[in-house]
Amino acid sequence: MNGQGRFSAHLERLSTVPGLRRDVSALVVLVVVGVVAAAIIKSYLGGSTPWADNTIVKAEFAQVPGLNPKSQNSVTIAGVKVGTVTGAKATSHGTAVITMEITGSHKVFRDARAVLRPKNPLNEMQVELSPGTPAGEAMPRGGTIPLAHTERPVQADEILSHLDERSQVALTDMLLESDVALARAPQNLGKAISSTTDTLKVAQPVVEALQTRRAKIATLVTALSDISSAVGKDDKRITRLASSTQKTLAVLAGGDDALRASLAQLPGLTDQVRAALTSTQKLTTQLDPTLDNLHQASGALPPALKGLKSTVGHLDDTVTAAKPVLERARPVIADLRPTVANLDTSLGALNDVTSRLAGDTRTIMTYLTDVKAFVYNTSSVFGAGDTNGGIIRGHLMVPLPGAGVLPNSLTQGGGDR
Repeated sequence: MNGQGRFSAHLERLSTVPGLRRDVSALVVLVVVGVVAAAIIKSYLGGSTPWADNTIVKAEFAQVPGLNPKSQNSVTIAGVKVGTVTGAKATSHGTAVITMEITGSHKVFRDARAVLRPKNPLNEMQVELSPGTPAGEAMPRGGTIPLAHTERPVQADEILSHLDERSQVALTDMLLESDVALARAPQNLGKAISSTTDTLKVAQPVVEALQTRRAKIATLVTALSDISSAVGKDDKRITRLASSTQKTLAVLAGGDDALRASLAQLPGLTDQVRAALTSTQKLTTQLDPTLDNLHQASGALPPALKGLKSTVGHLDDTVTAAKPVLERARPVIADLRPTVANLDTSLGALNDVTSRLAGDTRTIMTYLTDVKAFVYNTSSVFGAGDTNGGIIRGHLMVPLPGAGVLPNSLTQGGGDR
């Protein structure tokens, strides 16, 4: 019976045996569900499929504490998981070599570095991988990162093993007390941390000032070191400098009295300087208007000079024309010299007369109104008539009141009678 006949016999049996088709269908469903569940669990547990694109890299460490390849410790690049640790073995010279399987197209170069770090408080390890730079040669599949390019974490027991028994007991007690003290940390530690933050903010300017002071002190010390180094190399110059300093101090000591006398005169000198500066200030206040006027004059000066140039150009002709007149006037001026000699005496007498003219003029001015009235109403000083005919009249002169106005009534002044 061939294979096709056997398959037909199985199908016929499934259809003829009661309940067999149901059982076979249930079994197939269970197998499919198991395969899917296994794939899902495998994806969560890590690892890779045989057909996946992966890279095998090894790394040599001095120690690999807390690393268990069966737990599939993760391998990360820049904090991103890219593979797992698949194996670890010891070498003949006391180191450990781990095998890492990196999935994807990540390339590892010769200058790659590997660091073993704990990823949780249970000291479970992971490998932080730095793949290197493309400038280096690519590492072949199964290549090993050397011991010089790997680092491992320092374990707590390594630190405690260097302490004596009393120190270990004291450290254990401190940790126990810290556990008790931190039991109420959420309630009490928040306020303390806030206060510490405020204190640090207040102290920040002081710390910055101390840092600046430290930098300046360092600069000063460096400068003093340079100066001392430079000075130490020139003993002769230091000797001459000390001698010159001594002579200078001696001269200053000898001139102490003169210096005191000069300082005693200094207050008077400062007063004089202050007075001079005050006068100079007044002069400067007058200088601005003067400069403004000078600026205006400088603007008008070119036209004036141009007109003067024209006048000077005609002056020669004027002098030439005036020459005959001056020659004829010379005898006349010579005859006037005796008269001019007597003129000085005449001007002296005339000065006595003219010195009284001002008072006489003021007196005449007070009588001008009366003289005007007399001339208007009188035809003759000695006649008995006027413009209205012949009549005998008399004139009575009455001075006006002090205010210089006419009288208000006949009783206050005089009139024609």
